[in-house]
Amino acid sequence: MQIRLFENVKQLSIRFDIKRKWYRFSRSPLSIVGLVISATSIVVAFAAPYVAPYPQHAGLFTDFPRARLPPSFTYFFGTDAMGRDVLSRTIFGFQYSLMMAAVVLALVVPPGVILGLIAGYYRGTLVDYVVMRIADMFIAVPPLVLALAIAAVLTPSVFNAMMAVSLMWWPWYTRLTYNTVSALRNEYFVQASEVIGTSSFHIVFSEILPNCLGPILTKITLDVGWVILLGSALSFVGLGAQPPTPDLGTMVADGGQYMPHSWWISMFPAAAISIIILGFNLLGDGIRDIFVEEAK
Repeated sequence: MQIRLFENVKQLSIRFDIKRKWYRFSRSPLSIVGLVISATSIVVAFAAPYVAPYPQHAGLFTDFPRARLPPSFTYFFGTDAMGRDVLSRTIFGFQYSLMMAAVVLALVVPPGVILGLIAGYYRGTLVDYVVMRIADMFIAVPPLVLALAIAAVLTPSVFNAMMAVSLMWWPWYTRLTYNTVSALRNEYFVQASEVIGTSSFHIVFSEILPNCLGPILTKITLDVGWVILLGSALSFVGLGAQPPTPDLGTMVADGGQYMPHSWWISMFPAAAISIIILGFNLLGDGIRDIFVEEAK
């Protein structure tokens, strides 16, 4: 009976906490706009084969008699130099951009956070020195320069572009987690756990990690835009996705040679990149505001 009552109280507490967070999030109109843009981008990416007017234009397709047609009711975003519908290829470009962001963040967040937790908890030890000095070496080099250098060594492809971005992104999560853990290291709840003999593993992952989720989740949301932008930059210089893959960065680069007469070839994919980045940045700001207000 007592166990059931405890579980009911716990569920009510979780529901109340979710409603309180949503209330704080919904008070910002820009956060709602970011949520709508982000959710729409994800839905469009998953439903690309059904949403795109001409899904066959996303692959090996040419129609030279219809090349470089301006925007019209038949082709809302016009056509490119191969006669392919720019709108359809832009919609499929959402897939590759969001896929890159998802894969890169899935690869870099776990190791970056774990290393930051360990280095922050054992601050002042050899473990702290080795982990953070390696992270500082990566952070010292501008991200785009490091990603370009790594991608240039590898064969240009979507997979290698993901690997290039992943190799230089993890230290930022290590540094963020390290700073957060260092601030929590001497809190009373950590000291109390140590006094009663709780294992270091339990303290780090059950006591400290939940208190680090706010900054980590905020950074993940904000980094979606940055990863997409960096992946598009790699594709723009020919080190990312290769034709005929409908990558947004590649589409912008391909259309650059036809500016300004065929402006739509580059303009609409570039606008799509900007909208995705704007949406996730606004969403990240809203998530950050939730945890900032709770900290107060």
